Amino acid sequence: MRVLRLTWAALAAGLLLVQPAHAGLFEDDEARKAILDLRSKQQASEDAAKQRNEQLAAQLQEQISLLRRSLLDLNGQIDGLRSEIARLRGTNEQLARDLSETQRKVADQSATLDARLKPLEPQKVSLDGKEFQVDPEERRQYEAAVGLVRRGDFAEAVSALGGFLQRYNGSGYSDSVRFWLGNAQYGQRDYKGAIATFKTFIAGNPNHPRAGEALLALANCQIELKDNKAARRSLEDLIKAYPGSEAAQAGKERLAALKK
Repeated sequence: MRVLRLTWAALAAGLLLVQPAHAGLFEDDEARKAILDLRSKQQASEDAAKQRNEQLAAQLQEQISLLRRSLLDLNGQIDGLRSEIARLRGTNEQLARDLSETQRKVADQSATLDARLKPLEPQKVSLDGKEFQVDPEERRQYEAAVGLVRRGDFAEAVSALGGFLQRYNGSGYSDSVRFWLGNAQYGQRDYKGAIATFKTFIAGNPNHPRAGEALLALANCQIELKDNKAARRSLEDLIKAYPGSEAAQAGKERLAALKK
């Protein structure tokens, strides 16, 4: 019995010794399994991360390649734009030179045209206390006609002055033309014609600076026609209307001679 009891006690003690060993083995397997599982998951995660990194690297490389191509295209466009700008700058410079040359030619042509037109432009004239505008040709013909009177070419002067009045009706020269026409007619001994011309001149211009001279010339024409009565009347009008003039002084002498 005692032996039996000892046997059971030994078995019980052995069981007690065996159980912790079995428990330790079980726990190691679980830990190893957990570690392996953790390692597997870590490896899978690392592989996934590596694959993702590789994908990102590939995408980045592709983006870099696209960016490089874009930069190359952009550089090409910039070079093209620079070439176009240089071409346009050259064109603008040429256009500026052409414009400057055109402006110079226009200025030269304008100056030439002005020089040609200047003799044709109306000119300001001051004559017998009156200012007016005349055409260059009008002035030339007037001066030429008066020049004929002063040279004693009375027949040509009468023709020129009469033609002037017809061509330039209302001219500022008209009064002076009539005065010189009367003198030319007097020089031609066309006293009746001269009387008519002087009367027209005096009637239209009683305040003209040459009105006194015209009255004296009128009286001289009447004297030449032996119309002393009319001459005395003209001389009296001269002395009365223009008392301080040289013509009035000459008129007094003529009047005194007629009364003798």
